[in-house]
Amino acid sequence: MDAGSPAATAVLPQGSSSAPARQPAPAAASALTRTRVRAAWLFLLPMLLVMALTAVWPLGKTVWLGFTDSLLNPYTDSFIADGSSRAFPLRYGDDSGAALRVELSDTTLPADAWAVQDGGKTLVLDNAPAEGARVTATYLPRFVGLENYIYLAQDPVWWRAIGNTVKFTLISVLLETVLGLAIALAMNESFRGKGGLRAAALVPWAIPTIVSAQMWSWMFHDLYGVINTMLMEIGIISQPIAWTANPDTALWAIVFVDVWKTTPFMALLILAALQLLPKEIYEAARVDGIPAWKRLTHITLPLIKPALLVAVIFRTLDALRVFDLIYVLSSNSRDTMSMSVYVRQQLIDFGEVGYGSAAATFLFLIIAGLTALYLVVGKVKLDEAK
Repeated sequence: MDAGSPAATAVLPQGSSSAPARQPAPAAASALTRTRVRAAWLFLLPMLLVMALTAVWPLGKTVWLGFTDSLLNPYTDSFIADGSSRAFPLRYGDDSGAALRVELSDTTLPADAWAVQDGGKTLVLDNAPAEGARVTATYLPRFVGLENYIYLAQDPVWWRAIGNTVKFTLISVLLETVLGLAIALAMNESFRGKGGLRAAALVPWAIPTIVSAQMWSWMFHDLYGVINTMLMEIGIISQPIAWTANPDTALWAIVFVDVWKTTPFMALLILAALQLLPKEIYEAARVDGIPAWKRLTHITLPLIKPALLVAVIFRTLDALRVFDLIYVLSSNSRDTMSMSVYVRQQLIDFGEVGYGSAAATFLFLIIAGLTALYLVVGKVKLDEAK
């Protein structure tokens, strides 16, 4: 009988080395997998709860408010009852009565205890309140659908804010990437005092943005700013310039401050990638006589490409939601207003919570879309490189 036949295998003794190895029982493996999955979810649950409370719920609330006509300070009508009348005039009415909350001496009345008449201009209670009682009618947010988004799409100030933000992002991220790469390459070399240079390069990034913005605001001042004084002394300008108030220079001044502050961040991320590159590749390239510029373009840049892409993504997302730098240097100027500054103006200055929430939601969608695009394009390029 053939030794490889099923019959021969069946009659082999249990201790024979030719016997097939035993596999773990599927039921046991499945139980172990389920236990590990439950343990993983148990460890992730606190983080997920925190994210739900700090990110998911506020974001969902913002999206919902974007479909309403909510105000920061809702309109309120307040009356002192005379003991006989049960009708009270309203300044802003809703003939459906759905946008009102009626209170009697701080006690909310049910919807069937009051009604509105005269096209929403008169509040009528079922019973006349006692003399001296306070009647309060508060106008609640109403669902308006896409009305806020339609107004937003027709607002030229919003589109100008988008243009300012995109221009600021493209210029600042490009300059910061190029300068950050140059600084990282310099700090990656071995020379005396390299540690002190690295520490000094991180100083602008370590300063809080609000502090550095105020510092540069004083330096750019047209009357007592040091920038004008220095440029006038060396003959570049003949008279002081209001750098952050002049429409021709305001955005460029803001870009300059952002590049000064954030370039160390890019340099730090790129330097971390350079530190991980194998030295043997460069030694072999030097032996083969490959010039420095070819080592940079054919060895260094391809190897640090993933880290460089991550740095650009992080910096782009940060630049798209820029607020504090622009608001401190130029406040609500339309020449430099970013999308975040526009949202803040609508929410705080104008009190339009619904409209401002719609703008905030649109800003979130823009950033989320660009993030997805970056990830897809970066993945495709990396796959092609392989």
